[in-house]
Amino acid sequence: MSRFQFPESIASRPVYGTLEPRPGKAHLMIADAEGAEALLDLAVRDPALVRAAHIIYIPKGTGESYVPRLEMCGPAQFHVAPSYEASVPRLRRVLTDAHMGLQLYLAGTEGLMGQAMSEAIEHGLPQRSIQREHRGSVARRMQCVHCKGITEDVTTDPFVCAHCGLHLFVRDHYSRRLAAFQGVRVDAEDPGNVPDPVELYQ
Repeated sequence: MSRFQFPESIASRPVYGTLEPRPGKAHLMIADAEGAEALLDLAVRDPALVRAAHIIYIPKGTGESYVPRLEMCGPAQFHVAPSYEASVPRLRRVLTDAHMGLQLYLAGTEGLMGQAMSEAIEHGLPQRSIQREHRGSVARRMQCVHCKGITEDVTTDPFVCAHCGLHLFVRDHYSRRLAAFQGVRVDAEDPGNVPDPVELYQ
């Protein structure tokens, strides 16, 4: 099972639920990696809803593991993308052409859900029409508050910024605009005093 129960944290940290069938004029589902499991669970509860849906799926490290099972659900449209970045033009086109009543279902990693939600809100979709369910990796998308660079898939605390090389502390403060958590220099007051990295949520 790919579920993870996040510990309680500060108010800005996202809280995720379980995808539930909702009435709507259209249904857009976006998932990456083990997020496919959430869509498959949804298909068991409401096969007709998934057959009416437009699914964008990014396999990441799972390869072809989930693709045939998602195809067997018979979605109205099914697109497999090599990365979130590659899926953005399609996502933007769907959101631009959408009418009132679109329901958005997001599942998988925090990085995917945060970026897709930010894109949807920017296109005018109300938050009440967006559902999110975390599945799979607990890696974070982090922004360095010093150089503003984004480091993807951070799994240790502290970590090294991929842009400026500073050792950063993983904070729970989350920016919805950037769809990223914030990292601050861990040795700012005592340069060179950097603790050994540990896995997130150990």
